[in-house]
Amino acid sequence: QVQLVESGGGLVQAGGSLRLSCAASGRTFSSYAMAWFRQAPGKEREFVAAIRWSGGRTYYADSVKGRFTISGGNAKNTVYLQMNSLKPEDTAVYYCASIRASWSTSYYYSREYDYWGQGTQVSVSS
Repeated sequence: QVQLVESGGGLVQAGGSLRLSCAASGRTFSSYAMAWFRQAPGKEREFVAAIRWSGGRTYYADSVKGRFTISGGNAKNTVYLQMNSLKPEDTAVYYCASIRASWSTSYYYSREYDYWGQGTQVSVSS
């Protein structure tokens, strides 16, 4: 059974930083790419960032570009999200996701991903 477990969320003041981690486990786990999504209260889940293991290509939502950095561990079963210059509008539950094979449409869509973590809360105060 594959499990993704996020950690590192918390409460931070605007302008501060947090680093999220996601660790995948399970004998059958394999990954083409991993990503972070977030969901604020009353809103739909939205794409934040993704990393494709082959070549290390990264992708970002426009709203976080230049502030957030996604990276991965050498074993390709861990992904991190370094979040700097946080804003109150970054407040959300952040989810880690993994896809086994290439995206059929785009990294942007949550429906593409096979496995999800339980989420970690990030709250940014003004």
